[in-house]
Amino acid sequence: MSYDGEVRSGGPSAARVLDDVEIRKASVGSMDNNAYLLTCRHDGAQLLIDAADDADRLLELVREGSSSARLDVVLTTHRHPDHLRALRSVVALTGATVAAGADDADAIADAADVSIGTRVHHGDAVIVGHLALEVVALRGHTPGSVALVYREPAVVHEVDAVPGRAHVFTGDSLFPGGVGATRGDRAAFDQLYADVTERIFDRFGDDTWIYPGHGRDTILGVERPALGEWRARGW
Repeated sequence: MSYDGEVRSGGPSAARVLDDVEIRKASVGSMDNNAYLLTCRHDGAQLLIDAADDADRLLELVREGSSSARLDVVLTTHRHPDHLRALRSVVALTGATVAAGADDADAIADAADVSIGTRVHHGDAVIVGHLALEVVALRGHTPGSVALVYREPAVVHEVDAVPGRAHVFTGDSLFPGGVGATRGDRAAFDQLYADVTERIFDRFGDDTWIYPGHGRDTILGVERPALGEWRARGW
């Protein structure tokens, strides 16, 4: 079955296999938070994006990627409570390192009672096995919100190489139909809109796959025509 990104809380995960990584998506908790497990196909190293809720279900997800239940890193996209309710339990049971955006790291550490092993900044790389995932700061939903980017290997032609498709895990900063909530704060919206347009839409092609923190996935080509509408409405 092809991957369509459709999942429901308590239901099975959706999985897609790429050259170097396997991506699994599950929905957990009453707010239907998406959690993503990335498994390096070369050495089995694993990264979980957002230990949002339901630690038992997340540990099942980890075992889907590795029978040994290996988990190397948990990346928390931002400080909001619905994205870290299971963080303490998952880390305690797996020994995974916690990574988070530097400007949200202290709030995440306090809320989840965990140590932040890696405080990431815009342009950093998170290394998991043979995978290098680029950190993109998307400020506005929270000060330290971050996205992760995985690029498929370049396609080599006779005279040049075409960059591989990008896959972007955006937390609550970009969804189908708009950017994340900024609760009427125009300065925060302007910051988030600028980061999303300059750091995502201006850099990546229309086939770029977007994996948000809640709900269905999308691609940039579907969302790009509405950018002006988003700016005009302010949300």
